[in-house]
This record gives sequence, C-alpha cells and structure tokens, in this order.
Amino acid sequence: MIKRIKLRALLIGGFITLLFVVLLIRVFTLQVVKGQDWHERAVFQWTKKVPIPATRGMITDRNGDVLASDVPAYTVIVNPAVIHENGLEDEIVEGLHSILGKDESELKALVTAKDEKGKYHKNREVRNEGWKINETKKAQIADFNKELMDQLEKEKKGMETGLGLLKEQKRYYPKGTLAAHILGYTDRDGMAVAGLEASIDDYLKSTPGEMKYESDRHGDQLPQANMVYKPAVNGKNVKLTIDDTIQYYIEDAMKETYEQYKPISMTVIAADPKTMEILGMANLPTFNPNTYWDPSTDQKDFFNYAVKATYEPGSTFKIVTLAGAVQEKLFNPNAFYQSGQIYVKGTHTPLHDIVRSGWGQITYLEGVKRSSNVAFVKLGSEMLGKDRLLKYINDFGFGQKTEIELPGEISKTINLPGPVEVATASYGHGVSVTPIQQLAAISAVANGGKLLKPHIIKEITDPDNGKVIKSTNTEVVRQVISPEAAKETSSYLEQVVADRAIGTGKHAYIEGYRVAGKTGTAVKYGPDKLPDYSKSVVSFIGFAPVNDPKIALIVIVDQPNDPDVGGGVVAAPIFKKIVSQALPYMGVPKSNTKKTSDGKTTVERPAAPTLTKLTVKDAKQKLLNAGVDFESIGNGASVIRQFPAGGTPMSPGQRIYLLTEETDKMTVPDLKGESLRDALDILTLLKCSVTVQGEGYVSEQLVTDKNGKRSVQLTLKPVKDEEVSQDASSSSTEDGSISEDTSADDLAAGKAGKEAGDN
Repeated sequence: MIKRIKLRALLIGGFITLLFVVLLIRVFTLQVVKGQDWHERAVFQWTKKVPIPATRGMITDRNGDVLASDVPAYTVIVNPAVIHENGLEDEIVEGLHSILGKDESELKALVTAKDEKGKYHKNREVRNEGWKINETKKAQIADFNKELMDQLEKEKKGMETGLGLLKEQKRYYPKGTLAAHILGYTDRDGMAVAGLEASIDDYLKSTPGEMKYESDRHGDQLPQANMVYKPAVNGKNVKLTIDDTIQYYIEDAMKETYEQYKPISMTVIAADPKTMEILGMANLPTFNPNTYWDPSTDQKDFFNYAVKATYEPGSTFKIVTLAGAVQEKLFNPNAFYQSGQIYVKGTHTPLHDIVRSGWGQITYLEGVKRSSNVAFVKLGSEMLGKDRLLKYINDFGFGQKTEIELPGEISKTINLPGPVEVATASYGHGVSVTPIQQLAAISAVANGGKLLKPHIIKEITDPDNGKVIKSTNTEVVRQVISPEAAKETSSYLEQVVADRAIGTGKHAYIEGYRVAGKTGTAVKYGPDKLPDYSKSVVSFIGFAPVNDPKIALIVIVDQPNDPDVGGGVVAAPIFKKIVSQALPYMGVPKSNTKKTSDGKTTVERPAAPTLTKLTVKDAKQKLLNAGVDFESIGNGASVIRQFPAGGTPMSPGQRIYLLTEETDKMTVPDLKGESLRDALDILTLLKCSVTVQGEGYVSEQLVTDKNGKRSVQLTLKPVKDEEVSQDASSSSTEDGSISEDTSADDLAAGKAGKEAGDN
C-alpha cells in the first residue's frame, strides 16, 4: 500500500517536473528563441501608420495659368454583403448605371460578387466608370446614397446602404484638349505616359510620406511613445513658355480649316523668334488627356507631328536657298532670268515652275514673289552649288534634332548625292524636315541670323520654398547669316506677302502689320514612287512685324481634300487669323504703313494726339485704341507733357513719351541700351541739354547740374550683331561722331527733319 502510494507520488512528481520543464522550454522558446519575432509582431500591432499624401508637380503656362494639377477624386465602393442584406441590389444597379453610365450586367456582377467560400464580398471598386470620379459625379452619388438611406429608414432596416466613396486624388487638365500634345497625360494610377508628363517625370513625380507611432488598443498615441516621421516630397512645379491665350488662338483657327478641308493632320507652332520660346503648339486630330481612355479616341490622335514627323516642305524651304544666296552676295533682285523650265546638267527632263509656260523674262525678285522653282534652281544649283547649299542647309539646323524638351523628336539626314538632288533641294523637294526645324530656321532669318535652340520649359520651381531650381535661357547654336543678310532676306520675304497682285503669300497680309513669309506646296508620292498630284502637303511659314519680330509661325496641312489648293490658299489664312489676334494681345501696336495694289508701300504720318491734362490711364487707353506705342515717365497720375507734342506728324512706329511729374522732381532715368532716338525723346521731355559722342546705342551716361540746368553726356557704341543706329547721322561730324553741345530739342528737330526727307 505504502509502495503504491510512493509510486503514485513519484509518477505525479515526475509528471509535474516534466510539465514544468516543458513549460520552461516553451517560455525560453517564446522569450529567447522567438523573442524578437514576437516583439516585432507586438510592435506591429501597437504601431499605427498614417500615410501623408504627396502632390505631383503642377504645370502652368508662362503667365501661371494652370494646365495640369492634382485634384481630389473619389472612387465608388460597393459592399455586396450589406447590399444583399438590405435587398438593394436592383436599386443600386439602376442608380449607378444612371449616374456612371456603367453597363447594368457588369454592375449586377459587382453587387452580387462572392468569395471562394460562397460568402458575399465586403468591398468592391466600381471600375472604370466609378474610378476617380470628379466632384460633380461625387455629389450625384452622395445624393443617391441619401435617397437609399431614407428608404432604409422608412423600412427600419438600418442606415448602411453598402454604397460608399473612397477619397483619392487624380491628375486633372482644366483646359481639356488645350495643349494636349505638349502636356501628354498620366494614367489612372498616376503613372506618366506621354508628353511632358513623361519626359520630365523625374521633376513632376512626388513621393508620399508617413507617420509611425505606438498606440493603445483604441488607436490613441501612447504617452512618450516614439514617433517616426517621413515627410512627403511634393513634385516640382513646371512653368512652360507657352501662352494659353495664344494656344487658344492657334487651336481655334485650326478647327475651321480642319472641318472645311478634312486633312489627314494639321500642325501649327508659334515661337518668339528672338528667344525661340515656344508660344503655342498644336496638332489635329487631338485628344482630351482627362479622358484618354475614351474608345472614340484613335491612336493617331496622340501623335505630336510637330516633333515626331518629317515631311517634304516644298517652297517654304526656299528660305534657306534665298538666305544663302543673299549672304554670299549672289542675289541680285533686279537681274533677269527666263522663267518656265530649266534643265539640270546631264539630264533630259526639265524642272518646271508651277506655271509650266512661265512668266517670260522676269527679275529674281519677281521670281521670289511668284515662288518660281526655276529661279531657285539657278540660285541654289548654279550660283551656290552643292557644297555651299548643303552648308546652309546644315547651318540652319536641318538634319539634326533641335533638342527641344519634348519626347520623341526625330530628324533625317539630308544628302545631295547628285546635281538633280541639288537642284530639287533648292526649292524644297527631295528633302525631309520636321516642323520644329522649319520654325527654328525662319526664326534665324527674323532675329538677325542666329539659329537658336527652341525651348518649351521656362522654369522649374520647388513648391515648398518657391526657389527656382532650373530656368531656361536663350541658347545660340550658331550665327548662320549676318544681321545685314537676315534683314535683306526678310525684306524680300515681306514682299511675298505685301504684293497683293502676284505675291503667293498675299492671303497672310495683315493690315497695319509688316508680315514676312513663304508659302509651300509639296506633292506626295504614291506606292509606285511617282508623284500623286491629288495629294499634297501645303504650308505657310512667316513672322511679324518685320521691323521688330515678336512671333514666328508655321502652319502645315497634310493632304487637304481639294487637290487644287496650295499653301497660299489653305495655310496662309490660318497664319493671318492667328497672328492678327496674337500681336494686339501681345501689345504690339499697328504701324501706319499701307500697301497699294501693286505692292508699293505708302506711309501715313498722322498727327500725335493731344494727351496733356489727361489721366495716365485715359491717355494709355487712347493710345492703345489708336495702336500707338508709348511709355510713361514718372509716377504721377496725370500727363504733364508729351513728346512729340500734340499735332506733330509722327513717323512710322514712333513712340509717344508721357511725362507725369515735374522735371525738377525727377532723376534722369538709366538710358543704357536705348537708341539715340529714344534717349533724345526722353531727355527732351526732361528739358536737358545733351552732348553725344559715338554711334549706335547708349553705353554710358553722365549727368551734371550747373546753376540749376542739367546736362547729360551720352556715349554711344555699336551693339554686336545688331544694326547700328543711324539716328546720329543727321548731325554728325566728318568722323561720324556728334560732339556739339546742344539741347535735346535741337537734336530731335534735326532728326525729325531727316526722317521727313527720307519718307
């Protein structure tokens, strides 16, 4: 008995000992062996992560108008389990179909969706129609949800409808199709796909942040708990060079022609020729980046022809031949040649003018105005020759990318293997160029001979501190032709437009503005590599005003439905409509020149309006309405004096200066960089005597005051690559400088007298 009791005690003791050992091992395993793992699990349960959203960089035009930004968006969520419990399947399917336009069968599948175990799902997103909807649709969903809740309340079924909204953000393009090919788009997941959105994604993209802290079971932060904060990094803001108003003018003008002629495509680019900042760029067909997924949108609608397509330019390319011949002093506008046809050495088939019989013996200037192929074959092939022509083609930037910031730019090398290719290239056939290359070339003629790199990005800034992290400056690639040759070439291109009788560009003529330009028509080739005269690419390229270019523009229309129309009929009117709107918008006043029917220029010299005693605001408005350039001097509210005085005949393009303070209260402004004419006009108003030395533009000034009478000494120097001012010649000495100490009134009177004689 005792033995049995001892054995039982021994067994129980052993079992307890074993259990205790197992427990110790388990505790050791949990606390030591797997301690770190359990600690991490506990920390994970205690730790709350709060995401901090980041915003993708904004894209604006040059004036700060928003073109692309992140905005709040909402995704529609359905809870099949709740919907089934409350018997709302039919109501929700019908309501969401009405609001979102989603197919009813697809909605039915969503609200009745079950998992593998046959249980209804808890949350399903309504894609794609209900994914990242806008505020308007969100409000409609909210109203519909309230109707369902009222229905449930009446039926005493509770307040949950199974319909909800998840707040997110999405990329939004507030101006719709405007500048779509420039901007590109991001997909619904926020990934950059095309355009600038893709090419500068490294600047625009953002990185979300987060905040981590330890919490109690209610989710509240524990006292003295550690917090880890990772800040969100917002994307950088990008300001473009384009002006959304000019962009609108471009797209509006294109639509009219697109509807009338139904071409395959159209491209228009506008730039400031002095900087090559792109002011606008558009293609048709186009797309809306907000609804890029729309099934009606064709793949070709996304194509940016401005930089991704090459075409045969035709006669717009003659600008290169003309500029080269002028630079080499080979172009004599008054020399005669036989128009109609010409044979290239070693060939038996002649090259023709558009009028095959020609216009007889005509001058080269008339040949330019009529866009005579024969004239340009003689200039390019016979006078310049292969090597020099190819040099100017390359120097003007053809055969190489412009390196504009847009993605996908292409370029084709131009080779002239034989005399036929040299001859046809002289008038723009047998060569392939891009629209952006053409615009850079015409801008070089407009700006004094400099080929500039085009830019569409003005600056990139950090939205958190406003600092500019990258800005774009004017980049000179090379000096292609001299300023003098550029000015002469411009004068011939102006006559292409100004001659209303024979100029091929006459439909681009704008009353009050001096326009230079060139038409182009290139016949397309069929599958047999023979010309198909029913299909052509027509274009116009030009700039204005000729005397001080503010805008250069190219218009290309690919295959209008009328085979008999050319660049002068189709493309030139588009140029006219855009530029005639853009120049007044840009504050460019109209000149007082008029063209007669035979192409000659007449100059009207209207009297300066009387503006004294008017408020500065009223005076400026009066001058704007009259198209007269002006500048106010001083900070007064009314006009005290003006120059030229009211009633004085004004020269073309002359500026009126308005003095708004008494001269004894004003300091002489900094005149450095001003022409002699402008400096004298200002000093006339200030009643200062003037001493002038040198020629050109004001480089230095010295103001002295003797016995209450101020005197200003101006030193003039020519500006490199700019036309030297000729204002000083009216009173110059034999060595070309002005040394007499005279009043600004006397000098201005002498200058005005010379201008009257010249005109």
